[in-house]
Amino acid sequence: MPFIQFTGLSGAGKSTLANQVKKALTQKGHQVEVIDGDVFRQTLCKDLGFSKEDRHENIRRLSFVASLLSNHGIIVIVAAINPYDKVREEMREKYQAKTVWINCELETLQERDTKGLYRRAALPEGHPEKLHNLTGIGDTYEIPPNPDLIIHSHLENIEESSQKLINFILNL
Repeated sequence: MPFIQFTGLSGAGKSTLANQVKKALTQKGHQVEVIDGDVFRQTLCKDLGFSKEDRHENIRRLSFVASLLSNHGIIVIVAAINPYDKVREEMREKYQAKTVWINCELETLQERDTKGLYRRAALPEGHPEKLHNLTGIGDTYEIPPNPDLIIHSHLENIEESSQKLINFILNL
């Protein structure tokens, strides 16, 4: 069964899209699991920080769980920032993960700012709430050079994006 690894900046719509697609595919009789990076950072990955090495390890752990589920006939969507191409390619080679880039313009992300992270990243140096390592702002985000699918969440509504992803998954 397909193992889909998302990549995209915070607020791009990864969790929203994954859960919408899970609901639609489940209604069609498919078994689907969403592995949400935010949820797993509170459990399986709570010992990890946000260094490059820890971010790699985070994706490796999420992907290992995803591969186990996928091997049992479950469609799996890993909804995490997944910022580094090296580890995305490693998961493609090791688990045949398909990469879906949830692309969203920075301006739209700053407007949405669902978790207040972009506001905190824009605070002046020395401010106690300043966020220094926000992916795409103060930390690296590598645009995927060869994703299997691109979702433009700043241009498409959730229904359009969902249908695009559903069609992609069902045609694998």
